[in-house]
Amino acid sequence: MNSEKNGTSAFFALVLRQKYITRWGLMRNAMPENLAQHSSECAIIAHALATVGNRVFGKNYDVGKITVMALFHDVPEVFTGDMPTPVKYANETIRRQFGEIERQSTQGLLDKLPDILKPDYGSIFAAMETDRESERILKAADRLCAYIKCLEEEKYGNSEFRSAKETIKKKIDESGCEESEYFIRHFLPAFGMTLDEQQKL
Repeated sequence: MNSEKNGTSAFFALVLRQKYITRWGLMRNAMPENLAQHSSECAIIAHALATVGNRVFGKNYDVGKITVMALFHDVPEVFTGDMPTPVKYANETIRRQFGEIERQSTQGLLDKLPDILKPDYGSIFAAMETDRESERILKAADRLCAYIKCLEEEKYGNSEFRSAKETIKKKIDESGCEESEYFIRHFLPAFGMTLDEQQKL
């Protein structure tokens, strides 16, 4: 239905359906996580990494742009659901095909916007394909979120995420992202603490 003709657009209603999409579908979760929670946490950490990059390492990241990219980075999954990583990256053919499905999902969402707003939101998704430095920080934040999820599951006595934690940590270490290293050194230890312990820091 053409939103220009009837004045109604489903874009934001669909975007906010992220709260219905459950992550980590192949794993037993002590604490279930939905896509809206993940996107919010990813945005906070992406903002932190970009800020650290600028203040500590003399980079020139567009912090606001990266934060917004993080908020929208998994929005196509309102159509596809959360595809487990072992499936999504099982081989190059599947990875390419799923990438095309995500691009079509993104375009389907953008098509629901009034024409006057399409460039603004289109640029957010386009940046994920073209702005390599911002995308690198977004990927680093995404991995840190996954690593924190694994730590939290272990904290609740769930050993299901042990192998995932080791795999994700290896990818973080191999990425050579100095912003991630700074975050891990200064901020990550507090995630394993109780509320009382955190308040004493």
